[in-house]
Amino acid sequence: MPGFEVIDEKEKKAISRIFDEGKVFFAHGFDKKRKHYHVREFEQKLKNIFSPKMADVLCVSSGTAAIKVALKALGIGRGDEVITQSFNFIATVEAIVDTGANVVFTDIDDTLNMCPKNLETLISKKTKAIIPVHMLGVPADMILINRIGKRNKIPVVEDACEAIGAKVAGKYVGGLSEFGVFSFDFGKMITTGEGGALFSKKKSDGKNARMYHDHGHKNIPSLPRGLDHAGLIGFNYRMTEISGAFGKVQLKKFPSILGDSKKRYHALEKFINHKGIKFRSVNSESEPNYDTFVISIENKKLRDQVISLLNKAGFGTKNLPDAFNWHCAYFWEHIDKNIRNKEVKSCYDRLLKCVAIPILVSRSIKDYKNIASDINECS
Repeated sequence: MPGFEVIDEKEKKAISRIFDEGKVFFAHGFDKKRKHYHVREFEQKLKNIFSPKMADVLCVSSGTAAIKVALKALGIGRGDEVITQSFNFIATVEAIVDTGANVVFTDIDDTLNMCPKNLETLISKKTKAIIPVHMLGVPADMILINRIGKRNKIPVVEDACEAIGAKVAGKYVGGLSEFGVFSFDFGKMITTGEGGALFSKKKSDGKNARMYHDHGHKNIPSLPRGLDHAGLIGFNYRMTEISGAFGKVQLKKFPSILGDSKKRYHALEKFINHKGIKFRSVNSESEPNYDTFVISIENKKLRDQVISLLNKAGFGTKNLPDAFNWHCAYFWEHIDKNIRNKEVKSCYDRLLKCVAIPILVSRSIKDYKNIASDINECS
């Protein structure tokens, strides 16, 4: 989660430059007043780095917006079903519900992500999309999930909001399926304050997404924006030029963010050796983005000790157990009063034992070695 930790004069200068170069904060038009199209440049840089083969990369106002735009581009609506996992951020589910579709929840596997075996049992004639989520930086089993989607002719929307930089079989997440989604909110590996991106494999899907996120604008090059035509009923999910400029600076810092996070993650992995603690599973073909280190502790007394230790040392916990109710479907009865089915309950029982240690580049590798040593001494 170190995007906000590395903000410095470079981001400040990038924003100031917008004021110096015409004060154009809008991503479209005003050609004579501007020297840059920051959002467009940010989109191209994201595409070049993370998935050059995807047809389109669209920057939007949030990761939530990116999921909603993907679903609308697919034409998903009332009466349809969208399958996602029970360990999730509520935003994914809100985006589904906002289209009028119904949510179907899978259980999770040892990676704490979508369980492919359970996924297969939940597919119906109403299933119009599958949304696996790479929670806390560890990839879901995308090889199996994509295979299931392809076999059933169901598009997969890869929610990589928490996993920018993670890989499966050497390829970055976000570019492995029909759609991929990133978030750039303040707690992510790179931040634009608020913001998100949508990767589209098909040119037609990318075109629909661009129209929907911008009030239906076709953006016909030969027409002034005010005379442009609407291709569909849309909404406003545009990213601002301020966010685009901010993102370009953060993207340059990302290799060092990823490298520094990896060292701290591996320090925990190497030095925590308590017999009562298990590590979260990572599939052999996957590489996390080292955002968060998750451990599982069966014994409640030991678990409470570790949580107290992390809080006193200033690390805290990330989502588990901090903000648990925002990241597990078990608590979302306001969405569906019958939500606590066997898949959701099973997920809840597993997550109840987990503790998520945030990886912070502002803390030294020595700090992580020390906290690992302190954890080992808990009884």
